[in-house]
Amino acid sequence: MNESGIARESISDRVCQVIMDRILDGSYPPGFRLVELQLAREFNTSQAPVREAFCKMEAAGLVETEPYRGTRVRQVSEREMGEASQVRGVLEQLAAELGAANLQRNLKALRAEADAVGAAAKAGNPELYVTRNHLFHRMIVEAAGNGVLLRTWDSLAFAVGSHVRFVPDSVDLVATAREHQEIVGALASGDGRAAGKLLRRHAESPTPAPAGHYAVVAKGRIPAATARALTSAASRRLRT
Repeated sequence: MNESGIARESISDRVCQVIMDRILDGSYPPGFRLVELQLAREFNTSQAPVREAFCKMEAAGLVETEPYRGTRVRQVSEREMGEASQVRGVLEQLAAELGAANLQRNLKALRAEADAVGAAAKAGNPELYVTRNHLFHRMIVEAAGNGVLLRTWDSLAFAVGSHVRFVPDSVDLVATAREHQEIVGALASGDGRAAGKLLRRHAESPTPAPAGHYAVVAKGRIPAATARALTSAASRRLRT
């Protein structure tokens, strides 16, 4: 690749990263039209790097391009969100079984994160809840020490990220947060199999709550810390 090709690829990566940030933090909501010429002007570049960025993001499932309609942020259906959560539950079950020994040795950090999830729920702060919840679950997956497992878990970031923009009013966050303590308790005793079963049930069947328990998180925008984590996951997906 010549120098101009390398430079163009670098610009394309930068454009791609900024657009992903905007998608994942809610600045570009589902259905938002991405105009190639406008973005090229914003980034002071030709349309070619922007077009390349669109191709990368379409391959990652972030956007979709249709004839005569252009490129838009992809709408994730409720079914896809549910399927992503279901798959994540299975992956986390395996992660707990593989990483039980590591988690038992690092129990203090995991317990602190579970406590933070519970505190956010009790405080009625769903924005902080989803941030801490993401960190708690990723800590478990990382402990498995399996790169393929972690990349697969991360690859679901966009679908799950679309879900965490909202905390459904049918979910009791306080009761759901208590389930994290049960998971920590199983890991404290070194029982990765029991912790795995709890994680899978936790992912597939959130505890119901009275109607109106919680509403939209930050008017549709996910918290910055969670957005950064999801952006990082999407970036890794593009590189693989």
